[in-house]
Amino acid sequence: MVRILFALFVGLGSLLSSAQAQTLLVLGDSLSAGYQMQVEQSWPALLNQKWQEEGGKHTLLNASISGETTQGALARLPALLNEHKPDWLLIELGGNDGLRGFAPTITRQNLASMIALAKEQQTRVVLTQIQLPRNYGARYLRQFEQIFPELAQANDLPLLPFFMDDIALRPELMMNDGIHPTPAAQPQIRDKVARFMEPLLSQ
Repeated sequence: MVRILFALFVGLGSLLSSAQAQTLLVLGDSLSAGYQMQVEQSWPALLNQKWQEEGGKHTLLNASISGETTQGALARLPALLNEHKPDWLLIELGGNDGLRGFAPTITRQNLASMIALAKEQQTRVVLTQIQLPRNYGARYLRQFEQIFPELAQANDLPLLPFFMDDIALRPELMMNDGIHPTPAAQPQIRDKVARFMEPLLSQ
């Protein structure tokens, strides 16, 4: 009888653990794609490795592409949602729109469309704040950077703070272009994203 109860307890624990496991799809640009480094060095790969080492607590799927714009990601998103059916979608996009001088209204509309597509599939969304180099005009910077908190508030979404904020101030963690983080910065980004995401995934 004790063995039967133990087996039932273990089985129930396994079911509960499985039920809590979440799938996170990351849709981003070069900041999340492992630009100029081995894929396994990138922060998404490191975060997924962390979760697998913790017993498969969650799974991270990385659909980030270097150079991606919000328009390109919007075109790819329906197929990604249909294929992977993620519980959560982390959107880290907009930087290339800004660097190319796209109108903030276009970036806002594309991000809003991605959010709507995810919600239609019952996928919860986290939006990442994006910042541009300070040498852009003050008016453009203000209009661009307001997109993210305003969309998050309008759609009741968690807003992940810009994970490059302090890293960008440390030359030893940045590539020579001054935009992309080095492999040495990836564990720090992993830890930032993990601290933000894990409470959400455990809800």
